[in-house]
Amino acid sequence: MSYGLLLAIHLLAAIAFVGTVFFEVVMLEGVRRRLPQEMMREVERAIGNRATAVMPWVLMTLYAAGIGMAWHHRAALAQPLASGFGLLLALKIGLALSVFGHFITAMVWRRRGVLGGRRSRRLHLSVFCHVLVIVLLAKAMFYLHW
Repeated sequence: MSYGLLLAIHLLAAIAFVGTVFFEVVMLEGVRRRLPQEMMREVERAIGNRATAVMPWVLMTLYAAGIGMAWHHRAALAQPLASGFGLLLALKIGLALSVFGHFITAMVWRRRGVLGGRRSRRLHLSVFCHVLVIVLLAKAMFYLHW
């Protein structure tokens, strides 16, 4: 598959994932204070059910395209300390793997029935911080050189 196509697929999946995380962390927090607690639980449950159905496909697409792109840059990844691009790409991949770990943790906790309230908000906030840094690194890779 061409690098341009991989990049477009990766970008669209990243927009879907980051947008979802942004919505859950920023938008829902503002709504939480204005709705009764029981209603908010129903809203969160409905959004969680939808996210559970959609996000695995979004993440599979995101990571598959990311792996294809990483293969294209395998020389830089072989010696990540040799260039700013390689180092920033390696950091970005490390954070992406951490986000994947967060996602797996969320799925396990959800199945066990322990993903709720404070635990869910902390997990989402952590993923949100991760994806913000990933987005910044994705841009910096092409503009910071040393």
